[in-house]
Amino acid sequence: MSSVESAILVFGIFVLAGVFASRFSDTLGVPSLLLFLAVGMLAGSEGIGGIRFDSATKAQAVGTVALVVILFAGGLDTKWSDMRPVLLRGMLLSTLGVCLTTLLLGTFAWVMLGTFTTFDVGPTGLTWIEALLLAAVVSSTDAAAVFSIFRTRQVRIPRNLRCLLELESGSNDPMAVLLTTALLGGMTQAEGSKMGFFLVLLLQFALGGTMGVVVGFLGAWLTNRIRLATPGLYPILALSLGLVVFGAAEMMGGNGFLAVYTAGVVIGNRVKRFHETILSFHEGLSWLTQICMFIVLGLLVRPRQLLHVSGVATAMALFLMFVARPVSVAACLLPFRPKRKELAYVSWVGLRGAVPIILATFPASYGIPEADGIFNVVFFVVIASVLLQGLTLAPCARWLGVAEKEPEAESKK
Repeated sequence: MSSVESAILVFGIFVLAGVFASRFSDTLGVPSLLLFLAVGMLAGSEGIGGIRFDSATKAQAVGTVALVVILFAGGLDTKWSDMRPVLLRGMLLSTLGVCLTTLLLGTFAWVMLGTFTTFDVGPTGLTWIEALLLAAVVSSTDAAAVFSIFRTRQVRIPRNLRCLLELESGSNDPMAVLLTTALLGGMTQAEGSKMGFFLVLLLQFALGGTMGVVVGFLGAWLTNRIRLATPGLYPILALSLGLVVFGAAEMMGGNGFLAVYTAGVVIGNRVKRFHETILSFHEGLSWLTQICMFIVLGLLVRPRQLLHVSGVATAMALFLMFVARPVSVAACLLPFRPKRKELAYVSWVGLRGAVPIILATFPASYGIPEADGIFNVVFFVVIASVLLQGLTLAPCARWLGVAEKEPEAESKK
Protein backbone atom coordinates (compact mmCIF):
# COMPACT_ATOMS: atom_id res chain seq x y z
CA MET A 1 0.00 0.00 0.00
CA SER A 2 1.43 3.39 -1.00
CA SER A 3 1.88 6.29 1.39
CA VAL A 4 -0.99 8.17 -0.28
CA GLU A 5 -3.35 5.23 0.16
CA SER A 6 -2.25 4.82 3.78
CA ALA A 7 -2.82 8.51 4.45
CA ILE A 8 -6.32 8.32 2.93
CA LEU A 9 -7.13 5.25 5.03
CA VAL A 10 -5.90 6.90 8.25
CA PHE A 11 -7.78 10.11 7.46
CA GLY A 12 -10.97 8.15 6.81
CA ILE A 13 -10.61 6.27 10.09
CA PHE A 14 -10.05 9.52 11.98
CA VAL A 15 -13.10 11.18 10.44
CA LEU A 16 -15.21 8.08 11.09
CA ALA A 17 -14.06 8.05 14.71
CA GLY A 18 -14.91 11.73 14.97
CA VAL A 19 -18.40 11.19 13.59
CA PHE A 20 -19.11 8.43 16.11
CA ALA A 21 -17.57 10.58 18.85
CA SER A 22 -20.04 13.37 18.01
CA ARG A 23 -22.88 10.85 18.30
CA PHE A 24 -21.70 9.81 21.76
CA SER A 25 -21.28 13.49 22.64
CA ASP A 26 -24.98 14.12 21.98
CA THR A 27 -26.01 11.00 23.90
CA LEU A 28 -23.76 11.39 26.94
CA GLY A 29 -23.83 15.20 27.13
CA VAL A 30 -20.03 15.37 26.78
CA PRO A 31 -18.67 18.25 24.64
CA SER A 32 -17.57 16.92 21.26
CA LEU A 33 -14.33 18.90 21.54
CA LEU A 34 -13.21 16.65 24.40
CA LEU A 35 -13.95 13.44 22.52
CA PHE A 36 -12.19 14.65 19.36
CA LEU A 37 -9.10 15.56 21.38
CA ALA A 38 -9.24 12.15 23.07
CA VAL A 39 -9.26 10.43 19.66
CA GLY A 40 -6.15 12.39 18.67
CA MET A 41 -4.35 11.67 21.94
CA LEU A 42 -5.15 7.94 21.68
CA ALA A 43 -3.78 7.88 18.15
CA GLY A 44 -0.66 9.85 19.13
CA SER A 45 2.84 8.71 19.99
CA GLU A 46 1.93 8.02 23.62
CA GLY A 47 -1.38 6.35 22.73
CA ILE A 48 -2.37 3.08 21.11
CA GLY A 49 -1.98 4.48 17.59
CA GLY A 50 1.70 5.36 17.99
CA ILE A 51 1.53 8.15 15.40
CA ARG A 52 4.34 10.62 16.00
CA PHE A 53 3.33 14.17 15.18
CA ASP A 54 5.31 17.09 16.59
CA SER A 55 4.95 19.87 14.02
CA ALA A 56 3.44 22.91 15.69
CA THR A 57 3.61 24.74 12.35
CA LYS A 58 1.44 22.15 10.58
CA ALA A 59 -0.99 22.04 13.49
CA GLN A 60 -1.22 25.84 13.38
CA ALA A 61 -1.95 25.73 9.63
CA VAL A 62 -4.68 23.11 10.04
CA GLY A 63 -6.17 25.02 12.95
CA THR A 64 -6.18 28.32 11.08
CA VAL A 65 -8.01 26.88 8.07
CA ALA A 66 -10.49 25.12 10.35
CA LEU A 67 -11.17 28.30 12.32
CA VAL A 68 -11.82 30.24 9.13
CA VAL A 69 -14.44 27.68 8.09
CA ILE A 70 -15.99 27.48 11.59
CA LEU A 71 -16.23 31.25 12.02
CA PHE A 72 -17.63 31.71 8.52
CA ALA A 73 -20.25 29.00 9.09
CA GLY A 74 -21.14 30.53 12.45
CA GLY A 75 -21.55 33.94 10.82
CA LEU A 76 -23.77 32.53 8.08
CA ASP A 77 -26.09 31.02 10.68
CA THR A 78 -26.28 34.19 12.80
CA LYS A 79 -29.47 36.21 12.32
CA TRP A 80 -28.95 39.97 12.45
CA SER A 81 -32.37 40.43 14.07
CA ASP A 82 -31.22 38.25 16.97
CA MET A 83 -27.74 39.75 17.19
CA ARG A 84 -28.68 43.43 17.00
CA PRO A 85 -30.16 43.72 20.54
CA VAL A 86 -27.01 42.21 22.08
CA LEU A 87 -24.45 43.75 19.72
CA LEU A 88 -22.98 46.32 22.11
CA ARG A 89 -22.80 43.87 25.02
CA GLY A 90 -21.25 41.20 22.82
CA MET A 91 -18.59 43.54 21.44
CA LEU A 92 -17.69 44.73 24.94
CA LEU A 93 -17.24 41.13 26.05
CA SER A 94 -15.15 40.31 22.99
CA THR A 95 -12.82 43.30 23.37
CA LEU A 96 -12.73 44.78 26.87
CA GLY A 97 -13.59 41.41 28.39
CA VAL A 98 -10.65 39.70 26.69
CA CYS A 99 -8.27 42.49 27.76
CA LEU A 100 -9.42 42.35 31.39
CA THR A 101 -9.15 38.56 31.44
CA THR A 102 -5.61 38.79 30.07
CA LEU A 103 -4.59 41.40 32.64
CA LEU A 104 -6.10 39.57 35.63
CA LEU A 105 -4.92 36.09 34.68
CA GLY A 106 -1.50 37.33 33.56
CA THR A 107 -0.91 39.12 36.84
CA PHE A 108 -2.00 36.04 38.78
CA ALA A 109 0.33 33.81 36.73
CA TRP A 110 3.23 36.24 37.19
CA VAL A 111 2.81 36.33 40.97
CA MET A 112 2.27 32.58 41.22
CA LEU A 113 5.10 31.55 38.92
CA GLY A 114 7.44 34.00 40.62
CA THR A 115 6.78 32.13 43.87
CA PHE A 116 6.53 28.50 42.74
CA THR A 117 8.81 26.69 40.29
CA THR A 118 6.59 23.89 38.99
CA PHE A 119 6.59 25.55 35.56
CA ASP A 120 9.82 24.64 33.81
CA VAL A 121 11.03 28.07 32.76
CA GLY A 122 13.92 28.58 35.10
CA PRO A 123 14.41 29.45 38.78
CA THR A 124 12.72 32.84 38.59
CA GLY A 125 9.54 31.83 36.78
CA LEU A 126 7.98 34.00 34.08
CA THR A 127 8.45 37.70 33.56
CA TRP A 128 5.28 39.83 33.57
CA ILE A 129 5.14 40.11 29.75
CA GLU A 130 5.62 36.33 29.44
CA ALA A 131 2.82 35.78 31.95
CA LEU A 132 0.60 38.18 29.99
CA LEU A 133 1.39 36.18 26.84
CA LEU A 134 0.29 32.99 28.57
CA ALA A 135 -2.92 34.69 29.68
CA ALA A 136 -3.62 36.22 26.26
CA VAL A 137 -3.43 32.80 24.65
CA VAL A 138 -6.31 31.50 26.83
CA SER A 139 -8.24 34.78 27.02
CA SER A 140 -10.94 34.06 24.43
CA THR A 141 -13.90 31.72 24.60
CA ASP A 142 -14.13 29.19 21.82
CA ALA A 143 -16.60 29.55 18.95
CA ALA A 144 -16.43 25.89 17.93
CA ALA A 145 -17.20 24.69 21.44
CA VAL A 146 -19.97 27.20 22.13
CA PHE A 147 -21.65 26.80 18.74
CA SER A 148 -21.59 22.99 18.91
CA ILE A 149 -23.07 22.93 22.43
CA PHE A 150 -25.79 25.57 22.06
CA ARG A 151 -26.91 24.35 18.63
CA THR A 152 -27.70 20.87 19.94
CA ARG A 153 -30.49 19.84 22.27
CA GLN A 154 -28.22 19.60 25.30
CA VAL A 155 -28.65 23.18 26.54
CA ARG A 156 -31.85 25.21 26.02
CA ILE A 157 -31.57 28.83 27.15
CA PRO A 158 -33.37 32.03 26.07
CA ARG A 159 -32.54 33.13 22.53
CA ASN A 160 -31.13 36.53 23.55
CA LEU A 161 -28.75 34.89 26.03
CA ARG A 162 -27.66 32.30 23.50
CA CYS A 163 -27.10 34.99 20.85
CA LEU A 164 -24.98 37.02 23.27
CA LEU A 165 -22.76 34.03 24.07
CA GLU A 166 -22.46 33.03 20.41
CA LEU A 167 -21.68 36.60 19.36
CA GLU A 168 -18.99 36.86 22.03
CA SER A 169 -17.38 33.54 21.13
CA GLY A 170 -17.51 34.30 17.40
CA SER A 171 -15.99 37.76 17.69
CA ASN A 172 -13.48 37.57 20.56
CA ASP A 173 -10.92 35.39 18.77
CA PRO A 174 -9.50 38.39 16.85
CA MET A 175 -8.72 40.23 20.08
CA ALA A 176 -6.97 37.17 21.52
CA VAL A 177 -4.97 36.75 18.30
CA LEU A 178 -4.04 40.43 18.29
CA LEU A 179 -2.94 40.42 21.92
CA THR A 180 -0.92 37.23 21.43
CA THR A 181 0.87 38.36 18.29
CA ALA A 182 1.46 41.87 19.66
CA LEU A 183 2.99 40.49 22.87
CA LEU A 184 5.13 38.06 20.87
CA GLY A 185 6.25 40.92 18.66
CA GLY A 186 7.09 43.01 21.71
CA MET A 187 9.16 40.15 23.15
CA THR A 188 11.14 39.54 19.96
CA GLN A 189 11.51 43.00 18.42
CA ALA A 190 13.17 46.26 19.35
CA GLU A 191 11.81 48.31 22.22
CA GLY A 192 10.65 51.12 19.94
CA SER A 193 8.28 48.81 18.06
CA LYS A 194 6.11 48.35 21.15
CA MET A 195 4.88 51.94 21.01
CA GLY A 196 2.53 51.28 18.12
CA PHE A 197 0.69 48.41 19.85
CA PHE A 198 -2.66 50.14 20.29
CA LEU A 199 -2.51 51.74 16.86
CA VAL A 200 -1.91 48.35 15.24
CA LEU A 201 -4.74 46.87 17.32
CA LEU A 202 -7.17 49.57 16.18
CA LEU A 203 -6.05 49.31 12.55
CA GLN A 204 -6.49 45.54 12.42
CA PHE A 205 -9.96 45.70 13.94
CA ALA A 206 -11.11 48.56 11.69
CA LEU A 207 -9.66 47.08 8.52
CA GLY A 208 -10.84 43.54 9.25
CA GLY A 209 -14.37 44.63 10.09
CA THR A 210 -14.64 46.97 7.11
CA MET A 211 -13.37 44.40 4.63
CA GLY A 212 -15.76 41.80 6.06
CA VAL A 213 -18.75 44.12 5.56
CA VAL A 214 -17.71 45.17 2.04
CA VAL A 215 -17.01 41.63 0.81
CA GLY A 216 -20.17 40.42 2.54
CA PHE A 217 -22.38 42.91 0.68
CA LEU A 218 -20.64 42.29 -2.64
CA GLY A 219 -20.78 38.53 -2.13
CA ALA A 220 -24.47 38.56 -1.27
CA TRP A 221 -25.22 40.76 -4.30
CA LEU A 222 -23.24 38.41 -6.55
CA THR A 223 -24.84 35.24 -5.13
CA ASN A 224 -28.35 36.63 -5.56
CA ARG A 225 -27.80 37.54 -9.21
CA ILE A 226 -25.36 35.10 -10.78
CA ARG A 227 -26.69 31.93 -12.40
CA LEU A 228 -24.46 28.90 -11.89
CA ALA A 229 -24.64 25.49 -13.56
CA THR A 230 -25.92 23.67 -10.47
CA PRO A 231 -27.22 24.61 -6.99
CA GLY A 232 -24.26 22.75 -5.50
CA LEU A 233 -21.92 25.51 -6.67
CA TYR A 234 -23.54 28.23 -4.58
CA PRO A 235 -22.10 26.95 -1.26
CA ILE A 236 -18.69 26.73 -2.97
CA LEU A 237 -19.08 30.35 -4.10
CA ALA A 238 -19.87 31.42 -0.53
CA LEU A 239 -16.91 29.46 0.85
CA SER A 240 -14.55 31.01 -1.70
CA LEU A 241 -15.68 34.48 -0.61
CA GLY A 242 -14.90 33.61 2.99
CA LEU A 243 -11.43 32.37 2.11
CA VAL A 244 -10.75 35.41 -0.06
CA VAL A 245 -11.76 37.95 2.58
CA PHE A 246 -9.66 36.20 5.24
CA GLY A 247 -6.54 36.09 3.06
CA ALA A 248 -7.00 39.62 1.73
CA ALA A 249 -7.56 41.09 5.20
CA GLU A 250 -4.43 39.39 6.55
CA MET A 251 -2.29 40.53 3.62
CA MET A 252 -3.48 44.13 4.01
CA GLY A 253 -2.77 44.23 7.74
CA GLY A 254 -6.31 43.64 8.98
CA ASN A 255 -7.63 40.84 11.13
CA GLY A 256 -8.77 37.97 8.95
CA PHE A 257 -10.77 36.19 11.66
CA LEU A 258 -12.94 39.24 12.28
CA ALA A 259 -13.26 39.80 8.53
CA VAL A 260 -14.45 36.26 7.76
CA TYR A 261 -16.95 36.22 10.64
CA THR A 262 -18.35 39.63 9.64
CA ALA A 263 -18.60 38.60 5.99
CA GLY A 264 -20.43 35.43 7.04
CA VAL A 265 -22.99 37.44 9.03
CA VAL A 266 -23.66 39.82 6.12
CA ILE A 267 -23.88 37.07 3.50
CA GLY A 268 -26.06 34.86 5.70
CA ASN A 269 -28.56 37.66 6.27
CA ARG A 270 -28.70 39.00 2.71
CA VAL A 271 -28.48 35.95 0.45
CA LYS A 272 -31.89 34.79 -0.81
CA ARG A 273 -31.01 32.17 -3.41
CA PHE A 274 -30.30 28.65 -2.13
CA HIS A 275 -29.93 30.00 1.40
CA GLU A 276 -30.70 26.69 3.10
CA THR A 277 -28.36 24.81 0.76
CA ILE A 278 -25.52 27.15 1.67
CA LEU A 279 -26.22 26.82 5.39
CA SER A 280 -26.46 23.01 5.39
CA PHE A 281 -23.26 22.68 3.34
CA HIS A 282 -21.28 24.89 5.71
CA GLU A 283 -22.72 23.17 8.77
CA GLY A 284 -21.37 19.84 7.53
CA LEU A 285 -18.06 21.39 6.50
CA SER A 286 -17.77 23.04 9.91
CA TRP A 287 -18.18 19.66 11.62
CA LEU A 288 -15.55 18.10 9.34
CA THR A 289 -13.01 20.83 10.07
CA GLN A 290 -13.73 20.62 13.81
CA ILE A 291 -13.03 16.90 13.75
CA CYS A 292 -9.79 17.36 11.81
CA MET A 293 -8.63 20.30 13.91
CA PHE A 294 -9.22 18.74 17.32
CA ILE A 295 -7.73 15.38 16.31
CA VAL A 296 -4.58 17.07 14.97
CA LEU A 297 -4.27 19.10 18.16
CA GLY A 298 -4.75 15.91 20.17
CA LEU A 299 -1.92 14.28 18.19
CA LEU A 300 0.36 17.20 19.04
CA VAL A 301 0.05 16.91 22.82
CA ARG A 302 2.20 14.64 24.99
CA PRO A 303 0.09 13.49 27.98
CA ARG A 304 3.12 12.75 30.17
CA GLN A 305 4.36 16.31 29.81
CA LEU A 306 1.06 17.62 31.16
CA LEU A 307 1.86 16.13 34.56
CA HIS A 308 4.80 18.53 34.98
CA VAL A 309 2.53 21.56 34.71
CA SER A 310 -0.59 20.14 36.36
CA GLY A 311 -0.25 22.18 39.58
CA VAL A 312 0.24 25.55 37.89
CA ALA A 313 -2.30 24.82 35.15
CA THR A 314 -4.97 23.76 37.66
CA ALA A 315 -4.47 26.95 39.66
CA MET A 316 -4.68 29.06 36.50
CA ALA A 317 -7.80 27.24 35.28
CA LEU A 318 -9.60 27.74 38.60
CA PHE A 319 -8.60 31.41 38.77
CA LEU A 320 -9.76 31.91 35.19
CA MET A 321 -13.14 30.26 35.81
CA PHE A 322 -13.95 31.67 39.24
CA VAL A 323 -12.21 35.07 39.28
CA ALA A 324 -10.94 36.44 35.95
CA ARG A 325 -13.95 35.49 33.83
CA PRO A 326 -16.65 36.62 36.32
CA VAL A 327 -14.87 39.93 37.02
CA SER A 328 -14.43 40.72 33.31
CA VAL A 329 -18.05 39.78 32.52
CA ALA A 330 -19.36 41.90 35.38
CA ALA A 331 -17.27 44.90 34.30
CA CYS A 332 -18.69 44.66 30.76
CA LEU A 333 -22.34 43.87 31.53
CA LEU A 334 -23.20 45.58 34.82
CA PRO A 335 -23.87 48.95 33.08
CA PHE A 336 -26.72 47.18 31.24
CA ARG A 337 -28.29 46.02 34.53
CA PRO A 338 -28.62 42.34 33.65
CA LYS A 339 -30.45 39.82 35.81
CA ARG A 340 -28.16 38.27 38.38
CA LYS A 341 -28.90 34.74 37.19
CA GLU A 342 -28.12 35.61 33.58
CA LEU A 343 -24.94 37.43 34.61
CA ALA A 344 -23.84 34.36 36.57
CA TYR A 345 -24.56 32.06 33.65
CA VAL A 346 -22.66 34.22 31.15
CA SER A 347 -19.75 34.20 33.60
CA TRP A 348 -19.80 30.41 33.73
CA VAL A 349 -20.00 29.94 29.95
CA GLY A 350 -16.36 30.73 29.36
CA LEU A 351 -15.42 27.58 27.47
CA ARG A 352 -11.87 27.46 26.19
CA GLY A 353 -11.15 25.30 23.17
CA ALA A 354 -9.34 25.18 19.87
CA VAL A 355 -8.29 28.84 19.63
CA PRO A 356 -6.14 28.82 22.80
CA ILE A 357 -4.47 25.56 21.72
CA ILE A 358 -3.74 26.95 18.25
CA LEU A 359 -2.43 30.22 19.70
CA ALA A 360 -0.26 28.15 22.04
CA THR A 361 1.66 26.95 18.97
CA PHE A 362 2.62 30.53 18.06
CA PRO A 363 5.43 31.01 20.64
CA ALA A 364 7.38 28.11 19.09
CA SER A 365 7.30 29.78 15.66
CA TYR A 366 8.60 33.00 17.27
CA GLY A 367 11.47 31.14 18.96
CA ILE A 368 10.26 31.78 22.53
CA PRO A 369 12.27 29.52 24.93
CA GLU A 370 9.21 28.81 27.11
CA ALA A 371 7.10 27.66 24.13
CA ASP A 372 6.73 24.02 25.18
CA GLY A 373 5.75 24.91 28.72
CA ILE A 374 3.19 27.46 27.51
CA PHE A 375 1.62 24.92 25.16
CA ASN A 376 1.30 22.28 27.89
CA VAL A 377 -0.23 24.72 30.39
CA VAL A 378 -2.73 25.99 27.81
CA PHE A 379 -3.74 22.47 26.80
CA PHE A 380 -4.29 21.52 30.44
CA VAL A 381 -6.38 24.66 31.04
CA VAL A 382 -8.54 23.89 27.99
CA ILE A 383 -9.14 20.31 29.16
CA ALA A 384 -10.06 21.57 32.64
CA SER A 385 -12.43 24.15 31.17
CA VAL A 386 -14.17 21.63 28.92
CA LEU A 387 -14.49 19.07 31.71
CA LEU A 388 -15.72 21.41 34.44
CA GLN A 389 -17.67 24.01 32.47
CA GLY A 390 -18.66 22.03 29.40
CA LEU A 391 -20.17 19.16 31.40
CA THR A 392 -22.12 21.49 33.71
CA LEU A 393 -23.67 23.96 31.26
CA ALA A 394 -27.06 22.23 31.24
CA PRO A 395 -27.25 21.55 35.02
CA CYS A 396 -26.05 25.11 35.74
CA ALA A 397 -28.74 26.57 33.45
CA ARG A 398 -31.42 24.62 35.33
CA TRP A 399 -29.96 25.47 38.74
CA LEU A 400 -29.85 29.20 37.94
CA GLY A 401 -33.32 29.11 36.41
CA VAL A 402 -32.30 30.31 32.95
CA ALA A 403 -33.08 27.04 31.14
CA GLU A 404 -36.10 26.95 28.87
CA LYS A 405 -38.70 24.26 29.45
CA GLU A 406 -38.67 21.25 27.17
CA PRO A 407 -41.55 21.12 24.68
CA GLU A 408 -42.60 17.71 26.02
CA ALA A 409 -42.87 19.04 29.55
CA GLU A 410 -44.95 21.99 28.39
CA SER A 411 -47.34 19.76 26.45
CA LYS A 412 -48.12 17.64 29.49
CA LYS A 413 -49.36 20.63 31.49
